[in-house]
Amino acid sequence: MTLISAINEVCDIVSLDRFDSVYGSNDPNAQTMVALAQEAGDEISRRGDWQRMLKQHVVIALPQNLPADYQRLTPGGAIRTATGSFFRPITNSSQWAVIAAAAPAQPYFFIRDNQIHLSPASAGAAAVIDYVSRNWVLGDPFEERDTLKADDDRPLFAERLLTKGILWRWKRQKGLPYDDSLAEFEADLIQEINADRGAS
Repeated sequence: MTLISAINEVCDIVSLDRFDSVYGSNDPNAQTMVALAQEAGDEISRRGDWQRMLKQHVVIALPQNLPADYQRLTPGGAIRTATGSFFRPITNSSQWAVIAAAAPAQPYFFIRDNQIHLSPASAGAAAVIDYVSRNWVLGDPFEERDTLKADDDRPLFAERLLTKGILWRWKRQKGLPYDDSLAEFEADLIQEINADRGAS
């Protein structure tokens, strides 16, 4: 399913004429649909750890800049040493100052200013960071990004969620009842997250 096909499915439901093209169109309805698709895709991408958006990054030097497409770490043991030990998170700078000075045997990490800091430094060599990319759009040819730029763009998550996400937003924007459409979207989102994890 592409951006244009997702939007045209919504058009069928809300009794709008289908579009030949939506991206870059001067039609106000097409512009609204593209904006709603972007909003829906941004939300859907943040609410699941979608398999196609999971990435790895190998630490080369410390401190290490986070990857350009970094959104968040994967839950539970997102950073590990080259030998497989997990780094424990530190969430404030005061604690990090103590840990960094002590250079403990247990590996720790701290994120500040879009950089990842690891201690002890010796454990950081070739450490692996598992993260969720913010790029949810697959363009042509195989370009991953976080912004819709063409009619044939595809989402990296379950495609039907994009249609359902656009639909309830369209109804809300037009002042129409949207509770049923939102409830259906939420139920399908949970189902697709579980399916993506292999849990259903």
